[in-house]
Amino acid sequence: MANFITKSIGVKVSVIVNVFIFLIISVGTYVLMAKQSAKLEAELLSRGQIQAIVGAKMIGQIIEEAIDNGVFSVADAFDKNYEQIGAFDPPKYHTKYDSYLDKAILSLEDEFLLDQSIVFAVATDVNGYLPTHNTRYQLPLTGDPVKDKVGNRTKRIFNDPVGLQASKNTVKGLLQVYKRDTGETMWDVSSPIYVKGKQWGGFRIGLSLVAIDAAKSELKVTLFGIMATILILSLALIFIIVNHFLAPIKTLTNIADNVANGKNLDEEIKVTNEDEFGDMQGSLERLRMSMVIALRRSKK
Repeated sequence: MANFITKSIGVKVSVIVNVFIFLIISVGTYVLMAKQSAKLEAELLSRGQIQAIVGAKMIGQIIEEAIDNGVFSVADAFDKNYEQIGAFDPPKYHTKYDSYLDKAILSLEDEFLLDQSIVFAVATDVNGYLPTHNTRYQLPLTGDPVKDKVGNRTKRIFNDPVGLQASKNTVKGLLQVYKRDTGETMWDVSSPIYVKGKQWGGFRIGLSLVAIDAAKSELKVTLFGIMATILILSLALIFIIVNHFLAPIKTLTNIADNVANGKNLDEEIKVTNEDEFGDMQGSLERLRMSMVIALRRSKK
């Protein structure tokens, strides 16, 4: 009976303590995950903003150098007479400068894609016209509208709300969250491109959220694994420690049972502790002596 009582108390104390530990760790884990997720997003945004600013500056310089070298005039650089190419859907267009940009900025734009988080890096004029897309989006046309919509996106006018906002944006590192027409949800970070002191358009960086979502998932698994390990160890250690400190109760319970049943009354109950257990031992010893005296008197 005494053994059951002490085990029961040990289990209850261990469970209660671990419930509180679980709650504390859960709150701490949630806060840590939120902070780390925000940190990951902030790092991704900062990287995207720097890339967009650098890209805008470089594209502006390339166009200005072409003007200075007589490749085309300032008016040609700002050509808005989009000449439709064939009968594509969505439509594609030529301008007076796009053929030159195909040669001058393609490799530059592709360099940005070495960062695995970047899906695209392109320059668009103020109307959203994209003269030169990344190589991965200039695949040979197949005649299949679905495949070509994904694989060949160059020389289109992206005049959707996000595209226009990015192209007309005058803020360095503007962030927009949107769903691409290919179905991907991503970030668009843009910075204005200036040519001869006038805004030509914007440089757009498309950031994938897949990598950051994967990082968040990995973080979540790691934190929950750590939390589970701590809880298991805590449950075992607390149970062992609690039962160790409750061991004297088992002894006192056995002594109390014996005294109550009139057993072993001739055995002195020694005070071995200078704490609450010692006080209980002293009380039981006084009770034993009282019972011994009462028994002796009853026999006279």
